Amino acid sequence: MDTKRKYVNLVITGNPGVGKHTIAELFLKYDASYQILDINKFAIENDFGERNDDGIEVDTTRLKNEIQKLNLDKLLIVGHLAPYVLDESDIDLAIILRRNPYTLIEIYKERNYQDSKIKQNAGSEILGVIANDSITSFGKEKSFEIDVTNKTPDGILEKINSIINNQKGGDIVDWLRLVEEKNEIGKFFDY
Repeated sequence: MDTKRKYVNLVITGNPGVGKHTIAELFLKYDASYQILDINKFAIENDFGERNDDGIEVDTTRLKNEIQKLNLDKLLIVGHLAPYVLDESDIDLAIILRRNPYTLIEIYKERNYQDSKIKQNAGSEILGVIANDSITSFGKEKSFEIDVTNKTPDGILEKINSIINNQKGGDIVDWLRLVEEKNEIGKFFDY
């Protein structure tokens, strides 16, 4: 596997359950020269979050201010909050992991998420909220989506390496069409 890296600061983001941490750990196995910044862990360790019924509510303004104080050099930055706490100038490339929402529902049930949290996160994946917000925050040229559904971690890492080295090759992901075809919008959205 080619592990030459052209970029300095890489982001791996996406909704909960898409495999961000699994891929980050595998990435570091092949290139230990990177430091990891787990945004959620950093937020919890620095008390930027407050527990509620749906998990942790993070103060992204305070978190962003604290992250800006860090030496952002050769980092692998992991977390779904990346588009909300980092600027385009902070990163060189953003990888947005995407997963079939029907698969995500099963993952969320295994994690014992409340029904409201399942619907919220699966709905966010369908609408591509984090993908859209990443493109808005980091720019289209730096943002690449990867459909990780039914792919192995090694296969995903190979795709990431190809994107890094070629600055192209991301996937076009449209879960809304899938849900519309199944006529199951109501399964994911209250309207």
